[in-house]
Amino acid sequence: MGRTTGSWLSGAPAALPPGAQTEYKGAGIGLPRSGVGSVASTGQRVLGLFLDWAPCGLIAAAIVGYGSNSISLATLALWYVVGVLAVTLFGFTPGQYFAGIRVARIEGPRLRVGLIRALARGLLIVFIVPPLLQDGDGRGMHDRATGTVLVRTR
Repeated sequence: MGRTTGSWLSGAPAALPPGAQTEYKGAGIGLPRSGVGSVASTGQRVLGLFLDWAPCGLIAAAIVGYGSNSISLATLALWYVVGVLAVTLFGFTPGQYFAGIRVARIEGPRLRVGLIRALARGLLIVFIVPPLLQDGDGRGMHDRATGTVLVRTR
């Protein structure tokens, strides 16, 4: 009975068949254990999001007014546009740059993410839940759907 409940109480990695679990995040997709090119930590992801969200919120407040009811929607829209453009052009948002992470494609880390993947990735992040649900390699549902991963740059 403990094995059965442990498989669903312990999360997705515990539900994998024996031998299918990886020894560290990113091992299943060929990334290094640590250092440049390894899977970004949760702390780096949260820092990058905060460093992107805060300025977008301030700019949105300046555009629509501080007392406006539409400030949240304006912040989200600005964050989405900045994110898609930055990831398409550079592979990282300003916040991700300062957090030391970037978006990489699974099939070729040096390949550009591209507009279509950036649009889809950003749209999935807007729904909030996909980034919170991660696989054994530390990739959220949005990264799995778009063939990307957040990796460390330093």
